[in-house]
Amino acid sequence: MKGVILAAGKGTRLYPVTHYIPKPLLPLANRPTLYYAFDRLKEIEATELCIVVGENAKAIEDALGDGSSLGLSLTYAIQSEPKGLAHALSFAKSFCGDEDFILYLGDAVYSESFVELYHRFRESRCANLNMVMEVNDPERFGVANVEGERIVKLVEKPKKPESNLAMAGVYFFTPRIWDVLPDLKPSARGEYEITDAIQLLIERGELVLAGRYRGKWFDTGTLDSYLACSAFLLNNGVLVGGNSEVIGQVGDAVCIGENVRLECVSITDSVILPQSKVRVNGSIEHCIIGGEIEEEASLKGRILYGVKN
Repeated sequence: MKGVILAAGKGTRLYPVTHYIPKPLLPLANRPTLYYAFDRLKEIEATELCIVVGENAKAIEDALGDGSSLGLSLTYAIQSEPKGLAHALSFAKSFCGDEDFILYLGDAVYSESFVELYHRFRESRCANLNMVMEVNDPERFGVANVEGERIVKLVEKPKKPESNLAMAGVYFFTPRIWDVLPDLKPSARGEYEITDAIQLLIERGELVLAGRYRGKWFDTGTLDSYLACSAFLLNNGVLVGGNSEVIGQVGDAVCIGENVRLECVSITDSVILPQSKVRVNGSIEHCIIGGEIEEEASLKGRILYGVKN
């Protein structure tokens, strides 16, 4: 099976860090975020991948190359402008050809494999199987209304959700998806939504299934979700990269990148990015920090990236 990873987003909710490090390469437990996608895709033998990139194209290609060092074959497609997930997917059409494929949103991290869902997709011969997960706040997501395992309706960020099954960022498709993309219209927010594309499959009588996921899912696109994912990967412990020096008390859920010099009173629930030089005359709590930073007061709930003039 081929794989398509959407990684063109700017990661604006993690600025200024993502102004200097593309979101797909931002380290989690000292590994680039995309490496966690690669882990899950390898488990279903999806090693021939297309990464859809945007203005971050050069940085990602320089970092990953052709994928051979990772046991992968990587191809890149450039989304010309940010017009939604379905628009981004369209740039991978020539790569996928007439083969089935898995679509993966590049800023997501999952605790468990997709093997069971992959087998269900194969045996069902459905046009599309979508990974869904029960959530407490479905109005934030694309939501699936189901009858049994069949999806009968999809609604993007509904004001009054009829279901708590959120679309969880992994989609298995047959080539039938390419038939509906040309007929998509922009949504109210001006984007071509993947949920609208799947809804068209449903309306045209195709079999569309929901595959329930029971592991943990992190979207990593905000300070809170990024640090929650980091803490999970660290098992709330501490990871210090090579050639790093830390002066200060180190608490739970702390990740220090390689070649870091950190001086503070204490640090907890935070990530210090590789190559950083950080001095804080106080505590650091619930932060992402990179570059060269000097602060005379404690930091809490901040995203900082210092560039030396």
